[in-house]
Amino acid sequence: MVLTNINFITFIGCLVLTITAFPSNKKKLNWQGSDVLNEVPLIDGHNDLPYNLYNIENNMLNNFELDSDLKSNPKWNVSSSFTDLPRLRQGKLGGQFWVAYVSCNRNYKDAVERTIEQIDVIKRLIDKYPKDLMYVTEADQIMEAHRQGKIASMIEIEGGHSLDSRLSSLRIFYELGVRCMTITHNCNIPWADNNQVDNNVSTPKRNLTEWGKNVILEMNRLGMIADISHVSEGVMVDVLATSKAPVIFSHSSVYNIKPHSRNVKDHVLQKLKQNNGVIMINFYSAYIANDTATIYDVINHINYVKNFIGVDYVGIGSDYDGVTRMPIGLEDVSKYPKIFDLLAEEGHDWEPWTEEELKKLAGLNLIRVFKQVEAIRDSLIDEEIIDQPIPYEDVFTANPNVTQCWTDLDKYKPVVNRFIEEFLPAEIA
Repeated sequence: MVLTNINFITFIGCLVLTITAFPSNKKKLNWQGSDVLNEVPLIDGHNDLPYNLYNIENNMLNNFELDSDLKSNPKWNVSSSFTDLPRLRQGKLGGQFWVAYVSCNRNYKDAVERTIEQIDVIKRLIDKYPKDLMYVTEADQIMEAHRQGKIASMIEIEGGHSLDSRLSSLRIFYELGVRCMTITHNCNIPWADNNQVDNNVSTPKRNLTEWGKNVILEMNRLGMIADISHVSEGVMVDVLATSKAPVIFSHSSVYNIKPHSRNVKDHVLQKLKQNNGVIMINFYSAYIANDTATIYDVINHINYVKNFIGVDYVGIGSDYDGVTRMPIGLEDVSKYPKIFDLLAEEGHDWEPWTEEELKKLAGLNLIRVFKQVEAIRDSLIDEEIIDQPIPYEDVFTANPNVTQCWTDLDKYKPVVNRFIEEFLPAEIA
């Protein structure tokens, strides 16, 4: 066949269009899954470095150097230390919820004061490293931090005991920059059960009380993310049914793979999807598999969520610096990229993840939740604050010794009871 100049040009044009319209399914040359972390921030839902700062440095930062190799610092040679700036940079971290955690033994005592101290040390840490960390209180600021090459730094409270059952504390914590709160830690509070009640079927369960629902609704009004890691199965269900906004599990894994009260059962995962929330997979060996867990066990949990409820509902919540054992291959915060590289590789017993799927896992899912929480906040701008105090019976039933801790407990008693005690003779009352 003889081609004229016009026919030849037409032929070449069609060939180019065909190649463009049907690109190869092969990955870009030398492309790795972790390359997506250059485009979107990797957001970790849970890091307990601030609690290590309290235990090791007494929250004094003058001689603390996050930008050094803490592995070589004898003072920081502890089993729960996995974090410093050089390793965070190597791990391509783009966003972190730094946790203002105080021990459950502070419950009914000085939990509020200690939580303020932990919020303070987080803010001072961020201020000390302005070239590396950026204080963030709004969802859009996360991408701005990423564009500036900084780690978006958000504050989370871990455990409703930090509120001391006072909604005023919740509101003040929001003003101090807290944007997420775990409803309980590993202790019951007067308005919610923790996960350990599920370890014994005979343990009485209150789930989320009616006043506890007020806490969730006030979080919705404020624009604070509700985190249901650590809570009981009943509280998970109640929070998901109560919240007007998406919620998260900031550091939990899959019960169907590793049966543990800290993990999430299938029926709750389905409710999480309906809520449009996210489960951020915990790396702790005991929640993933066992003491010999590896990075592949973590990947099994990630893939399970993706396959069961969809890629839009999964994220990363390592729990670094809050535990003592991490899987082989995820020994510290420098190892995040390997998860993304493995998920994108061919030759494993899972379908390789696409770039868009990896971006959702990295941080886009969490950013979506954050924005939706803010949207609900904005829609509730005309709502009155919830100022109903916790019922006296809730507090006293949870801890009969609370009379030794609360100086104003009488104000929580029903009005009729206070009248009887104050004005009627004891022999009549």
